[in-house]
Amino acid sequence: MKKKYLAFIGLLLLVLMLSGCEAALMDPKGQVGEEQRTLILTAFGLMMIVVIPVFVMTALFAWRYRHSRQATYTPDWAHSTAIEAVVWFIPLVIIAFLAWLTWITSHSLDPAKPLRSEAEPLRIQAVSLDWKWLFIYPEQGIATVNEVAFPTDVPVHFQVSSGSVMNAFFIPSLGSQIYAMAGMDNDVNLIADEAGTYYGRSTNYSGAGFSGMTFDAIATSEEAFDAWVEEVRQSSKTLFFPEEYKALAEPTRSHPVEYFSEVSPRLYTQILQSFHGGKPGRGDPGEQDGGQENTRMSAEAAE
Repeated sequence: MKKKYLAFIGLLLLVLMLSGCEAALMDPKGQVGEEQRTLILTAFGLMMIVVIPVFVMTALFAWRYRHSRQATYTPDWAHSTAIEAVVWFIPLVIIAFLAWLTWITSHSLDPAKPLRSEAEPLRIQAVSLDWKWLFIYPEQGIATVNEVAFPTDVPVHFQVSSGSVMNAFFIPSLGSQIYAMAGMDNDVNLIADEAGTYYGRSTNYSGAGFSGMTFDAIATSEEAFDAWVEEVRQSSKTLFFPEEYKALAEPTRSHPVEYFSEVSPRLYTQILQSFHGGKPGRGDPGEQDGGQENTRMSAEAAE
């Protein structure tokens, strides 16, 4: 008996440890995460309307019709309209409500949909590599590896792509996972309501170094963010395409945090174009910018 109790406790501890990755989803630190938590809890509660009665009736039937009790014997019973109505009507109502809820939230929680805020969004370009994350700040002209920072209460527009195999970008405390695919540009908009350092990672297996493909997402004040940007600009490292980028893209495991004080002006677009033979491809945000730049260069050459 004692061994059974120990086994049960061990199993319970294992379940609690494995559920640690879900704790951040239930303790969101941003607008998107809060809405997703509400959706999860609402859907869970609706499903429990069916699940809980099933468990209760299972125990009740086992007790009522146990071997030691003489239950009423009704061999000719075959149908109950009331029971049929309950077992069909309630699940149909739940399914209809879940379908409506899914339709509404699929649009309201669209990752590419800009967040409503009086603050100007901050643009950050995230590129998954083997096995690390590269973050490019096009407006600030800097880049980092395995560390990303942004001010609280400021919408962050992440442009997400991959310089290698497919990955998935996810900061559980802020919500909205998005896939990172080579040659394609995906968008996800997030915001942090509280200052803190949040756990981020790839959630799509991508090879031997996948377990170490994590990063810190630092939400801080405007002043602290500006100080962080200045700290990155003090780095002696630069990241230009293609030589320095190709060196960084080489596979590494548990890559340390790196700062780059200067980067190629169109590094993100160049990474995407490298999968399209140097030409802008579908979903490439540099297609319009690149076209304008080529037009300007052609006009200058003609002059």
